[in-house]
Amino acid sequence: MPVIHRRHALGLLTAASLLPSRSFADIAPQRSEIRESLAKRFTDDGTVGTFVGYKVDDYLIIASDKNRSGEGRLPASTFKIANSLIALETGVVQDPDKDVFKWDGVKRPIEAWNRDHTMRTAIAASAVPVYQEIARRIGQERMQKYVDLLDYGNRNIGGGIDQFWLTGDLRIDPLRQVDFVDRLRRGVLPISKRSQDLVRDILPVTKVGDSMIRAKSGLLGAERGQPSLGWMVGWAEKASAQTVFALNMDCVEPRLIPERMMLTQTCLRDIEAI
Repeated sequence: MPVIHRRHALGLLTAASLLPSRSFADIAPQRSEIRESLAKRFTDDGTVGTFVGYKVDDYLIIASDKNRSGEGRLPASTFKIANSLIALETGVVQDPDKDVFKWDGVKRPIEAWNRDHTMRTAIAASAVPVYQEIARRIGQERMQKYVDLLDYGNRNIGGGIDQFWLTGDLRIDPLRQVDFVDRLRRGVLPISKRSQDLVRDILPVTKVGDSMIRAKSGLLGAERGQPSLGWMVGWAEKASAQTVFALNMDCVEPRLIPERMMLTQTCLRDIEAI
């Protein structure tokens, strides 16, 4: 069997996905598959969405569909992963447990945002105002430099330094989310080991039986009380096996917001990742 870049396997799923060659090692046989049963999980729940899972040990990419898995969308709070890396790398945040971001006193509809935060508590609460302040401190020039360096999505940070991932021009598709998260998981992003170690450590963890899911959620419109699109990206660990994943789904009803994690777990079970 010929050995090719794993990105070629990803490319089978969508022509829109042209991942950089450094993303995956040159050791993977070409393996990818579409499982329509995964897409049915979303329709059965009364919504539409997509799921991509990359089973590391098997060099196998499993997706629910060929189209939405390669469509770029605003990352919402999944960008907090990259924002945290950039904050640490630039020194805007020295210590994710000690540097405190004071609440600005503005009451917001999400109660967990209305308090002081460290970066660890802010990523757990998905506190948008804290990360907007972090982005402002990083500034346009440094942010662009690192978004380029990390090869994050379409690299377009137009639309405001504290809005580009919420309402601006940044777009990323689930396949590229998997690529980015996998590089973080392996610690091969072109930044310091310390920054990558710390961000892996602060990512929220969910225990499921004997498995663990380390993931970041995202919800467009959360700060306005008008949810529209939900994300869940990260990786699952079951014994020594790891599976990197990205899910997005339409979340136009409040009941669908917690379904992001529930559907993620269902899809991971379906592919025997947890």
